[in-house]
Amino acid sequence: MEPYTVHRPDEAAIRRILEKHPYDAVGMAVRLAWMAGLLRNEIVSLRWDAVNFLNQEIELPDRSIPLCQELEEYLARMSERLDWGSNYVLLSDRLHKPMQPQPVSHIVRRALDEEGQREVRLIDLRHDFIIRQLQRHDWQYVSRITGVAAVALGQHFAEFLPEKRVSTKVLPERAPDVNEILLSRLLHSEGTSAAGTALQLTWQAGLTLEEITALTWDQVDVQRRLLEPIPGKTVPMNDGLAQFLERLRMESGESGGTVLRAPRSRLPMRPDRLSRVVRAALVRAGIDDLTVRDLRQDYAIRAGGETRILQYVRQHGFITRNALTELLHVSKPTAYRRLTALTDKGRLVRVGTRYYPPAAVVPPERQYQVIREYLQEEGAAYRQDIARLLRIEPRQCTVILQHLVEEGKLSREKYRYTLRDA
Repeated sequence: MEPYTVHRPDEAAIRRILEKHPYDAVGMAVRLAWMAGLLRNEIVSLRWDAVNFLNQEIELPDRSIPLCQELEEYLARMSERLDWGSNYVLLSDRLHKPMQPQPVSHIVRRALDEEGQREVRLIDLRHDFIIRQLQRHDWQYVSRITGVAAVALGQHFAEFLPEKRVSTKVLPERAPDVNEILLSRLLHSEGTSAAGTALQLTWQAGLTLEEITALTWDQVDVQRRLLEPIPGKTVPMNDGLAQFLERLRMESGESGGTVLRAPRSRLPMRPDRLSRVVRAALVRAGIDDLTVRDLRQDYAIRAGGETRILQYVRQHGFITRNALTELLHVSKPTAYRRLTALTDKGRLVRVGTRYYPPAAVVPPERQYQVIREYLQEEGAAYRQDIARLLRIEPRQCTVILQHLVEEGKLSREKYRYTLRDA
């Protein structure tokens, strides 16, 4: 492969172009190439539903490109300003229709020439984006967001870097640390609004914004606790989500059509519009660092994590919060919430810091009754006897016996325990 001929633009000249063209096709094309590294064909084919304001990225078929703050704010303004009769991001100034690749090159060429950038081409704006990214990130990351193989990056752009960079960016392995308290408050305050509905379906069912906006009431089976957002894909609902959807149906008075509608027009919402609505709600709630992707990942971990937790318990006999933190790569507060949820559902029994299968140990609420019946028959017992009785380890039994002594239910004489009222 022949090496690229790169003509890096003068940043001040590009800034002058952007100032001269705040709302027209030139400004849009230059921004998408220089700030997001899009190719010409990608610029002319880009649609608004590929601009994910909530996750702050452009989603192309082969890659996702993070939006810098400047480009995100610009696209948000343009999404409100442009004619929504077209879903294309780039429209011609005169006809307000999608543009072909050659005219885009022509108008950008003219703008560059006016600023003395006669050797710089539209593709060079993308190349400059790649070089700037390589100056801040490693080859693998830049390869992911540009679609250029890491080997090709090194071959074509290494000369522009002071030193060869090695991979330091690690893909996230941990689950997002979702603040469930703040999120629950937000869900309560939003109720059955568009943002509230989208957050419920994302966090409780793992649906994408595209699936949410296309979801119809025919795909919601409250009785069977199932959603079918697309043919062949069924998603179980918990009781909370089922009750929420029942309330939404009653309040909306709808029995058919799409589940989510715009509040005023009652028309189905577009994914990009819903993305901005949800983003605004998260910002208002003070959890603007959270994205829909985080909520879907959290759902996936919860849905798949339960099976992994129970498998671990069957293999090891019990699980602790620290063990779960390592198993699912989650924070300790998140691990505690997962274990508490399984305990509340009766899938696990907690004894001290350990969580057991329900049939493996005597549950806490029955421990004193079992101990009392045993001591009424035997008269006295040692710690190891009661530990075997409760099917737990002796050191776990120490805390239980200590509490029973403090409550006046048991008496202790050296290492022997008897009933206080015996």
